[in-house]
Amino acid sequence: MRYQKYDGGDPLAPPVDLAEALEAIGEDVMAGYSPERAMREFLRRGGRDQAGLDDLARRVAERRRELLDRHHLDGTLREVRELLDRAVLEERKQLARDAMMDDADRAFREMQLTNAWPESGGQSPAAAVTELASYDWQSREAREAYEQIKDLLGREILDQRFAGMKRALEGATDEDRAAINEMLSDLNELLEKRARGEDTDEDFAEFMAKHGSQFPEDPQTLDELLDSLAARAAAAQRMLNSMTAEQRAELMELSAAAFGSPALMDQLARLDGNLQSLRPGEDWYGSEQFGGSGGEGLGLGDGTGVLQDLGELDRLAEQLSQSYGGARMDDIDLDALARQLGESAAVDARTLRDLERALRESGQLERGSDGDLRLTPKAMRQLGKALLKDVAQKLTGRQGSRDTRRAGATGDLTGSTRAWEFGDTEPWDLPRTLLNATRRMGPPSPRVGPPGGSSGGLRLQLEDIEVQETEDRTQAAVALLVDTSFSMAMDGRWVPMKRTALALHTLIRSRFRGDDLQLIAFGRAARVMEIEELTALDARWDKGTNLHHGLLLANRHFRKHPNAQPVLLIVTDGEPTSHLEADGEVSFAYPPQQRTIALTVRELDNARRIGAQATFFRLGEDPGLARFVEQMARRVDGSVVAPELDDLGAAVVGSYLGRRSGSSGTSYDGGGLGWGGRGWWAG
Repeated sequence: MRYQKYDGGDPLAPPVDLAEALEAIGEDVMAGYSPERAMREFLRRGGRDQAGLDDLARRVAERRRELLDRHHLDGTLREVRELLDRAVLEERKQLARDAMMDDADRAFREMQLTNAWPESGGQSPAAAVTELASYDWQSREAREAYEQIKDLLGREILDQRFAGMKRALEGATDEDRAAINEMLSDLNELLEKRARGEDTDEDFAEFMAKHGSQFPEDPQTLDELLDSLAARAAAAQRMLNSMTAEQRAELMELSAAAFGSPALMDQLARLDGNLQSLRPGEDWYGSEQFGGSGGEGLGLGDGTGVLQDLGELDRLAEQLSQSYGGARMDDIDLDALARQLGESAAVDARTLRDLERALRESGQLERGSDGDLRLTPKAMRQLGKALLKDVAQKLTGRQGSRDTRRAGATGDLTGSTRAWEFGDTEPWDLPRTLLNATRRMGPPSPRVGPPGGSSGGLRLQLEDIEVQETEDRTQAAVALLVDTSFSMAMDGRWVPMKRTALALHTLIRSRFRGDDLQLIAFGRAARVMEIEELTALDARWDKGTNLHHGLLLANRHFRKHPNAQPVLLIVTDGEPTSHLEADGEVSFAYPPQQRTIALTVRELDNARRIGAQATFFRLGEDPGLARFVEQMARRVDGSVVAPELDDLGAAVVGSYLGRRSGSSGTSYDGGGLGWGGRGWWAG
């Protein structure tokens, strides 16, 4: 049985909250982003209390710069120089102490030491090690220091390929070195069999049974072993590539003295060749620019580890960018992120991953027949509820306006009940409410207490409450006409327009289900849209405001509902500049032509004859538009609202509620009605 570290996150942590994510995604979708891109943008930015991918990527980049600035690559050469200094110094001390030595012999030895490693410096460590290879050391301490050089080089070179070898082989015996050579030979034979396609699972099992102690990571297959060895060998090669030509030449020359035998280097060169042929996809040719000489020197093994860290950071940066085809949050290596940035970073990434998964699996996003990701009706309802709540808060701040919440007595009881929702004022259904609380709490347990004392009663919670549904006394056929012309997108009115449409759609679908809403978008031409299509509509850059066509579609909608009260709501920021000809062709002209105005006014008169109550929502301060809208409203006894963009949704919803009840008090009668101090009702 194998065990591994639990990576499922905090099992006691609350589930991810989709509300903030859905709101942000909805905003971006209405601004013209695709749902897929909107979700990516939220994951990139993060939430109010949640780090995003950009923050994690920034920390990865900082960690990378820190590794490069803090280190340099001459650590092994420095250690060799220090050992040479110690060996030569101890030898000179011994020569000075040995009174029995012949003076000529002493002078000759001094000359050998000076030529190999002069006190003034400037000599190559590799050349000094080679020259002193045949020197007959008189000092035991000097001989040990020199032998440590060969041992150090062997351990460092092995540590480049096998992490931890430098420490494991400290003080190694000849038998230990022979075991390493045998392992390398067997490993090369196994890899060469793989290259020929002749290896078997038994070959790998036999190799691990014999040499498994050399691989603490405990690979379970030859592929796992190959991946691990190739990644470290490639990092070792990148380290050599990052050195100066002089440093590289020194190390190549010194490596011949590793363990005092060239056999080790022969086996390692053979291993490198096998790994490169079996894993050509590794980065064997890259390099890095490390900091100056003031940083911490790295030995071959430690330097290879740093290069591996840099490679891992590069992979994390790519994963966090999510910029490649088919990118998913599941691609992020949480273990690598924890190694490089700590557990908190892994927790942040795991939360983002769970959030993406929850968005995809909770019914908030779905793929359409064209393969594109889109918001589901469930997501649209949740987003609409959030917008409607915001609208309700704005409406409650208006002075002199009617209450926007429907009273329970506005219609007859239907006999049905439903769960209470925020904003409901319908009467409670007490039997159902108490029954829900009883079911939740379970049967009461008998209690013994003094007379008149407290007893275990029911405790109501919000989810227990049910309200009685009522019928509306009137039905309305509502046409919301929204301007989708060039100027709406150019002047930043695109998203507020969509928010308004979604808020009104949500209100009617949830609270006034007997009403029939039709959304009509009019730019150069007009067309009926479903709310999902309108909210996902990209900003249009075609010039033209075809209110005439929009009114034609609205009147057709009203005629389909002869028994309903027609309510006409028009959101626009420009005068009509296009109209629909009898043959179906669109005619556009700017400044507006008299024919365009005449056809628009004629269709507005038709709406009045049908009985439509019209409200114009004028956006912008254009005097020409203001005069036109005022004249149009006066002609049909309608009203004009000039809200700020932030209040557009509240203005439209408030007008709908007022028109529906017949008591808005906003008709064009020459009076003015204050609107919360942020917009105004024109009169």
